[in-house]
Amino acid sequence: MNKSLKIVFFGTPEFATGVLKELHNSSHEVVAVVTAPDKPAGRGRKINESDVKKYAVEHEIPVLQPKNLKADSFLNELASYKADLQVIVAFRMLPEAVWNMPPLGTFNLHASLLPQYRGAAPINWVIINQESKTGVTTFFIDDKIDTGAIIANKETTILPDENVGSLYNRLMIMGAELCLETVHTIAAGNVTTSVQQESDHLRAAPKLNNENTLIDFNEPANKVDALIRGLYPYPVAKAVIQDKEEKTVKIHKVKIINKKHQMLPGSFVIENGTLTIACKENMIEVEEMQLPNKKRMKVKDLLNGYTFDQDARFGEA
Repeated sequence: MNKSLKIVFFGTPEFATGVLKELHNSSHEVVAVVTAPDKPAGRGRKINESDVKKYAVEHEIPVLQPKNLKADSFLNELASYKADLQVIVAFRMLPEAVWNMPPLGTFNLHASLLPQYRGAAPINWVIINQESKTGVTTFFIDDKIDTGAIIANKETTILPDENVGSLYNRLMIMGAELCLETVHTIAAGNVTTSVQQESDHLRAAPKLNNENTLIDFNEPANKVDALIRGLYPYPVAKAVIQDKEEKTVKIHKVKIINKKHQMLPGSFVIENGTLTIACKENMIEVEEMQLPNKKRMKVKDLLNGYTFDQDARFGEA
């Protein structure tokens, strides 16, 4: 029988809550949770609590929300819980004074098969880059980002029509299981690690921004489709359209049309309630789209009330 460990859990989004729930319902004790400070959100500037905080409060787990992770007041409070181990899921970089505190160390869950896809958005980038597999990895934290010694991982196949929403849900369940297995292994004193192998073939998972979420129709249709699935349902791929004036639209869902054409990439055809855009190779049919300051709509419905300019085309001028 593994001994029961006292754990401090660090995390903020829903992905982390799945892991917290698994640990909280286990034989181990989550003695405190560290999460992001509350912040105002939306038009009414209503105070928004992290998903992890909501779970912790509901289950009466003490919550710490430091603005400064190096502050003596936070470090003293953290030390007072006398945790054996710290578990990190989707949290900011920790100073050494934090990750070096518990006697059994601090491990992190990352949503990729490390060392591939280090960085902020691994679930998005494996789909965008049309990978066939991904997974989750636990590793001990060191002074760099996502480079520490690997404890364990689990692998899964990426389905051909997978989007971030479906893969996120699967990896959240796998990640929760792997974290609990990792805690059990550490508790039993059986942990072994492997050093991450550096290579010229490693792909990164940088933060998503306005540039890398913009569709380029000078790419083949399968690459455009992968970008859109890799950004759905959040943050959603964007496209510039020259239509009376330049505007940026969000494209939620498409399907590939395998059809050779002589059209300029970004030009499009509207017929029978469909909108089909030419890519460098083949075409994509847009199924759901969102005009600026409007709701997302099925294209068939959008075309009932909106007329594109005769010379309109997708792509930057």
